[in-house]
Amino acid sequence: MTKRFDFRLVLLWALVLLPLLAGLFCIGVGRYSLTVGESFKVLARALAFGRDGVDPMNYSVVVNIRLPRVLLALLCGAGLAASGAAFQSIFTNPLATPDTLGVAAGASFGAVLALLFWDNLLWIQAMALVSGLAAVSLTFWISRSRGQSSVLMMILSGVVVSSMFQAFVSLVKYLADPEDKLPAITYWLLGSLSSITYKSLAIGAPFILFGLAVLVATRWKLNVLSLSEDEARSMGLDVNTLRAVIVVAATMITASAISMCGQVGWIGLLVPHVARMLFGSNNRYVVPASISLGAVFMLVIDTVARSATAAEIPVSILTATIGAPFFIFLLKKTGGNRL
Repeated sequence: MTKRFDFRLVLLWALVLLPLLAGLFCIGVGRYSLTVGESFKVLARALAFGRDGVDPMNYSVVVNIRLPRVLLALLCGAGLAASGAAFQSIFTNPLATPDTLGVAAGASFGAVLALLFWDNLLWIQAMALVSGLAAVSLTFWISRSRGQSSVLMMILSGVVVSSMFQAFVSLVKYLADPEDKLPAITYWLLGSLSSITYKSLAIGAPFILFGLAVLVATRWKLNVLSLSEDEARSMGLDVNTLRAVIVVAATMITASAISMCGQVGWIGLLVPHVARMLFGSNNRYVVPASISLGAVFMLVIDTVARSATAAEIPVSILTATIGAPFFIFLLKKTGGNRL
């Protein structure tokens, strides 16, 4: 028992360092390639001496172009994976994710509506958050019957709400100017990190970091929330308040990620299951492991998207292309028993 506990702690510490090493490697990948040592040297000198202490070309490529994109990929991947783990725990459903509960579709609707009228990141953030919260609240309300909610009702409600908000997204695209707004909305929905800047990162990152801090701080209680409501209350837990706090935090993360890089699926579904295969069902380990694995997964996907071909590949296409076969592999390997 002791050996297994120590092994998981060692593995967890390795997962803490993994995003840092992956970020250092991926920041040098591209048409202008750099080794890990060169990337580290550029970042260290830029931090110590500023722009004047670094070769102008290296500074432009590493600090101005790739660094904000790497930071966004790490943040969004970590946030989406942690949100998926939290939703799956509090709804005791292995298929509950920001996608299946309608949060992603709701946040997308709010974001495209803001793109149609304002095209301002603050409005996009606010509209995505409000619309995402409305979608998950509607899913939860529809699934409740006589004070109880079954897994089947939760999934069916999520499908209905997601379809409804997808229809609203289609309506916005129908009303958008085909010469200007429609191409921008369509490309944004496919998912891309290419337009990120330090300014937009400074606006969106606090929402993700705050949401992640809430999920990490409450990961001990997610195990209790996965029990029945009566059992959780018998342990002195304010179930409704804690569940609301976690839902708001996870929705805040999802909405902020969607507002900055578009609709990116599969991370919230796939990564928590991989974390459970490594650490079991204890959320004390699953949440931080999901954060680390999600960050690395999104970073690798974005690096492939920007460097594999001359024209950038939309991120959502790659996550679906890699995520779907891998999830099928997990289903065939485990028979669904360990998901």
